[in-house]
Amino acid sequence: MTVAIEKPEKTETVEQTAPPVASARRVSRRMVLAAILVVWLVLFAVLRGKQTLSLAAADLTDLHRWFNDVNDAIGADRNSNPLFLYFFNEIRLVIDGLVTFVQELVSQPSGDRPVPQIGWLGVVGLTGYVSWAVGNWRVALLAVAGFTFLGLQGLWQESMDTLALTLSAVAVALLFAIPLGVWAGLSDRVNRIVTPFLDFMQTMPTFVYLAPLTLFFLIGPASATIATLIYAAPPAIRITAHAIRSVPGTTVEAADSLGATRRQTLLKVLLPMSKRTVVMGVNQTIMAALAMVTIAALIDAPGLGKTVVQALQSLDVGTAFNAGLAIVVMAIVLDRVTTAASGRAEAARRSGNRFLKWRRQLLLGGGVAAAVLVYLSHTYMWAAEFPGEGGTGSTIAKAADDVTTWAQDNLSGLTNGFRDALTNGLLNPFQTLLTDSPWWLVGAALVGIGAVLGGRRAGVTTVVCVGLLVGTGVWSDGMTTLASTAVATVLVMLLGVVLGVWMGRSMLVDRLLRPTLDAAQVMPPFVYLVPFLALFGATRFTAIVAAVVYAAPVAIKIIADGVRAVPATTVEAAMSTGCNTWQIITKVQLPMSRNALTLATNQGLIYVLSMVVVGGLVGAGALGYDVVAGFSQGQLYGKGLAAGLAIVLLGVMFDRITQAAARRTIA
Repeated sequence: MTVAIEKPEKTETVEQTAPPVASARRVSRRMVLAAILVVWLVLFAVLRGKQTLSLAAADLTDLHRWFNDVNDAIGADRNSNPLFLYFFNEIRLVIDGLVTFVQELVSQPSGDRPVPQIGWLGVVGLTGYVSWAVGNWRVALLAVAGFTFLGLQGLWQESMDTLALTLSAVAVALLFAIPLGVWAGLSDRVNRIVTPFLDFMQTMPTFVYLAPLTLFFLIGPASATIATLIYAAPPAIRITAHAIRSVPGTTVEAADSLGATRRQTLLKVLLPMSKRTVVMGVNQTIMAALAMVTIAALIDAPGLGKTVVQALQSLDVGTAFNAGLAIVVMAIVLDRVTTAASGRAEAARRSGNRFLKWRRQLLLGGGVAAAVLVYLSHTYMWAAEFPGEGGTGSTIAKAADDVTTWAQDNLSGLTNGFRDALTNGLLNPFQTLLTDSPWWLVGAALVGIGAVLGGRRAGVTTVVCVGLLVGTGVWSDGMTTLASTAVATVLVMLLGVVLGVWMGRSMLVDRLLRPTLDAAQVMPPFVYLVPFLALFGATRFTAIVAAVVYAAPVAIKIIADGVRAVPATTVEAAMSTGCNTWQIITKVQLPMSRNALTLATNQGLIYVLSMVVVGGLVGAGALGYDVVAGFSQGQLYGKGLAAGLAIVLLGVMFDRITQAAARRTIA
């Protein structure tokens, strides 16, 4: 009893003395940040427009010309250099052969056949059967309905091309991602080695993967598939390693005590107990692959992404909406199927042997039915080509165009006012501060902010990133992208705090909002551009709003989980002292959720940066435009490659500063 009484007294003393120290530390940092901003503004007023490193759209630096020369030299030596003859070209041929095989199976004419080996009826039958086998009958119905809807939209072949590239990339990615994830889960050394690479790869926006790979694998489906599998592999590696490490140590020790070898422990204990989590990793890999395949249309990847890109470039909202809806439908189907697969094993264990026997019999019958449908689609034209001319898709596109016209006629005053207020009141002044300040002044301010928020290491990282950004020759465009990213991130965090706190305090609100947020995270970035293109036209503001909507779900969920994690006893103690709701939120829940807030900022920045860059397709300009122009105009390839490098540097700088700030917050 004596010990029980002494412990609370000690805890109370710590709680009474800790806040003043933390408060003083926060005030000190705020004062330093304020001083940095004041000095920056004063020097900006004196030195505005000097040493800004601005570069016209068609101008090139020596680095850009060198990149162009390297590209030309590689193109000239592609069929003579041994490194290309026996390595890069062989990889491209193998991947191209795999993609061609899958396309001829489900989407493209095969040999002398005017249609694929498996027509639409067979694909729908197989999809329904596989969904039922790995999930349940509800998921199977969803899959059949979803794939049938793709045909009704008039986008069957485009959808199957997207599916072919996605499945090819996922299959190759999992071949090395799961073994590597298992290895990282078993070995601390391997885990320490791969973790920084995985962090770096998941920090990089999707655009960044495209330009370097076209340098070695040319533009086309092979490069798109390779870029997709590289982008999609990290989630599978990380989640598989986490699954292996999450197996209780007592279970492994029990297997060892029974004389099991390492191989037996892995195959009989670790992998079976990790299966559900590993399947979740497969789910994340598929979602990442689908998002990347659509963006890879910029390097001539076939499928729905190409339809969306062409429609966005011509500002055809109806066609873009119809194709974007098809991408969403495919994403939902793939997500639901793999999610159901992760929970099927547990559901089977809860069911009796009689149910399992009955299910096997049904699956056997379903397999026979699917085989019959495949045969019919292979043999008869009516079962191979989707009937109709896509009337549903035409109706959807026309409806989207009508809504766009109505919105532009009736809501332009509201939307333009909102756009102009945010642009003129926040975006333009901040962008002017970044682009019209001398480069060394902006660099010094960024280094100072990084050091104050993240510490010495973050400051050193910022110095390196700023120096390399200057070297890329796209400093001004980089600062424009930085301005859009910062403004969008502020809006994301405002939205995240409001909705996250609401969800964290109310289980009912959480149950209502979380499914919508989960569904929003499934959609590829391209899809978000379409509705805001209709509302705001082709401007950088469109990219910013799309980035806010794209990044908000992850920030909201992180903040909601952080608020909910605050101990109920602490909240009750605050209520007992007479605190009202506003005081509980601002004085208790948000301060105790600082780590979640910092993590939400980190993820919000990365998501926003990725989306702002994609916005280069709809008039956002800056680095995103440089990358897109590099793909379409050969003389700007070097500048596009440098812009991709600048995007990486911005992402690394954001990630290092916010992660370091999170660690300092915990400490």
